[in-house]
Amino acid sequence: MMQRPFRLGTTSFIYPDHIIPNVKKIGLFFDEIELLVFESKPEAVIPSRDDVRELAELSRDLGLTYNVHLPTDINLSAPDMRLRRDAAETLKRVIERFSIAPVTSFTLHLEMDKPLPSKDGIKTWQKNARQGLELLVPALEDPTKIGVETLWYPPDLLKNLVHEFGLSVCADLGHHIKYGYGIPRTFKLFGPKINLIHLHGVDTRLEPPQDHVGLDKMEPDEFREIVNHLKSYTGTVCLEVFKLADLQGSLAALTQIFNGIPCI
Repeated sequence: MMQRPFRLGTTSFIYPDHIIPNVKKIGLFFDEIELLVFESKPEAVIPSRDDVRELAELSRDLGLTYNVHLPTDINLSAPDMRLRRDAAETLKRVIERFSIAPVTSFTLHLEMDKPLPSKDGIKTWQKNARQGLELLVPALEDPTKIGVETLWYPPDLLKNLVHEFGLSVCADLGHHIKYGYGIPRTFKLFGPKINLIHLHGVDTRLEPPQDHVGLDKMEPDEFREIVNHLKSYTGTVCLEVFKLADLQGSLAALTQIFNGIPCI
């Protein structure tokens, strides 16, 4: 047993309810809550300014911070420039909306259509992503708050973009397990740029493997691989699950390794 070196968080959808009721129910147990803003349309689904003010007050009362998962119904790396421009404008609005809350990072998807394209297709995707980021990043006060998430494609493809624009990385370790990418390589590639870890179990007994489940459903060797990296990680680890049972299973698994894990 060792004291956990990382800050611990989970999502704002553990109970089937809106963001604020979830923060009120679970905020006291965690250092940080991931605010899920997956949708941007219609405009009313984005938390209002009054909502954000209440979240700021709750952060003071409960002693926590937030990270925000930016909308995934838009595409900053889309082939169509109009879609990239619309995505950049939407992302700017969402980021500005949370300016009064203590947000440590904003998680961004740079989407890519499956299957993995050819070498020329990857170059085209990187060009589109670069143009999308050129529309977004200059408007930001602090680009390091944008954490590009590792998705289903090789994390190596993000390296040049992250360094060129001064961004950070959200390392989704569950995605690494599900899609077969080496966790040590990602830590070697990005090192201190990893400002957030998304952690969730992957049930590889199913076909296809099911992710975003409790850590207790993982194969022991895969769980050990993840834990080895957590032992020296000092950023925020967010348990990215969406059910109370999966959160409880994840906390129980971490309790076997680390002190300072809450019980809900």
